[in-house]
Amino acid sequence: MGEQYDSDLHLHSQYSGGTSPRMVIREIARGAAKKGLDLVGTGDILHPKWRRHVRRELVEDEYGLIKEPKTGVLFVPTVEVEDERRVHHLIILPSLDHAEELHGELSKYSDDIDAEGRPHLRMTGAELADLLKDHDCLFGPAHAFVPWTSVFKEYDSLKECYSSAVNRVDFVELGLSADSDYADRISELHEYTFLTCSDAHSPYPHRLGREFVRFELEEPSYDALKAAIRRKPGGRVVLNVGLIPELGKYNRTACARCKRQFELDEAERLNWRCPECGGTIKKGVRDRVLELADLEKPEHPSHRPPYLRIIPLAEIIAKALGLSTITAKKVRAVWNSLVRRFGSEIDVLIETPTEKIAEVDERVAELLRSFREGTVNIRPGGGGEYGKIIIDEESEREELRSRKPVQRTLDELIGRG
Repeated sequence: MGEQYDSDLHLHSQYSGGTSPRMVIREIARGAAKKGLDLVGTGDILHPKWRRHVRRELVEDEYGLIKEPKTGVLFVPTVEVEDERRVHHLIILPSLDHAEELHGELSKYSDDIDAEGRPHLRMTGAELADLLKDHDCLFGPAHAFVPWTSVFKEYDSLKECYSSAVNRVDFVELGLSADSDYADRISELHEYTFLTCSDAHSPYPHRLGREFVRFELEEPSYDALKAAIRRKPGGRVVLNVGLIPELGKYNRTACARCKRQFELDEAERLNWRCPECGGTIKKGVRDRVLELADLEKPEHPSHRPPYLRIIPLAEIIAKALGLSTITAKKVRAVWNSLVRRFGSEIDVLIETPTEKIAEVDERVAELLRSFREGTVNIRPGGGGEYGKIIIDEESEREELRSRKPVQRTLDELIGRG
C-alpha cells in the first residue's frame, strides 16, 4: 500500500528534567539514523526555547512534516504533559504553528510551561481532552501502566480518567513494562491503537527507539500518520516493537529503594512498606494488569498488529560477550561492525538472518535468535530496576545471595522520613 516508517513518537529534549544535555535536534537525528528510525517526535514542543531550536534546525518536508537536512530523519511535533492528578498524556501535533497555538491556550493552566519540557497542568484528563477537541491533534495516555505517573496508576479505566471525552482518545502508549498481551486482557482497550515508544532521555541507540512502531503510510505526512493511528484509509500500524515486559523496571511489585520483590498480597499486608529497608513498595505493572483484567487470556482484536519483543543491540552484545557494561570497547566494536555491514540497528535486530550475524559474532547471533524465538531467560525488573537477561544461572543466584539490604536513614529511624 505504501512505504514503511519505523517511528518513535515519545522522547524528551534537554529542557525536561533528568535528560541528557545532548538531547538536541542534531544529536537526536544522528542517533535516530543509526538506530534506523525514519520518524521521531520532537518532544517538549510547548517549551518556547525548544520550539525555537526546532524551527532553526528543521525544514519543512514536501508532505508537511519537518526534516533534519543532513540525515533526512523526519520529525513530528509532540509533547508529554502532566495533569493535576499526575497522569501523563502524549500529544502529537500537525505543525509547529499548531504547537504555538496550543501553548497559548495551555499557558493559562500551567505555571511552568515556559520552564519545563513536560509541563504540569491545572487540569484533569477530561478537561484536557475536552480542550484538545478544537485542535487537529492526536492524544492518549502515556506509559499507561507505570506505577508513578500513569492513567492506570490513578484510575481503573480510561472512562474514569477522561469521562465523556474518552471518545477523543486516539491511542494508548503501553510503556516499557507492558506489551499487547498484557493490555489486551483488558477488553476496554481493544478499540484503541497501541503505541510503543522509548520515552528517551538520551540520543544513544540503546535508549532512542528501544521501543518503536512500524507504520505503513501512503505518504510521509501528518494526515497519513493520523489515519494509521485512527485506523482510517491512508495508513496503518503493521508492527509494535518493544521490550519483553519482564525487562521493564516496573514489571514486578518491588521496593523502590532496595528492589526486593513482593507478591501483591504480601505488599498489601505490609501496607506498602519494605520490612528490610523501610522503603516504599510500588505496585508492579504485571499485578496492576491482573487487577484490571476482565479476560483470562489476551484477546487481540483484528486490527492489532504483531508485537515483536526485543532489546537494544548493545545490551544483547554485552550480555553475549559476558561484559557488564554496554559502553565497553568490545561492545562498541561489534556494534559498529554489525551496523556498518547490515545498515542500522533495527536492520540487525529485526531483518537480518541470524546466520548472517553469526559471520560477525556467533555469540551475538545465538542470543538474538533466543530473543526472536522468545526463549531467553529473564530475572524480572521492579521498583525502578530493569530486568536482567540470565545466561549463567549459578552466577545469578550468587549475585542475589550477595545483595545487602539497604539501611534506613537516621531521619527515617527517628520518624522524620
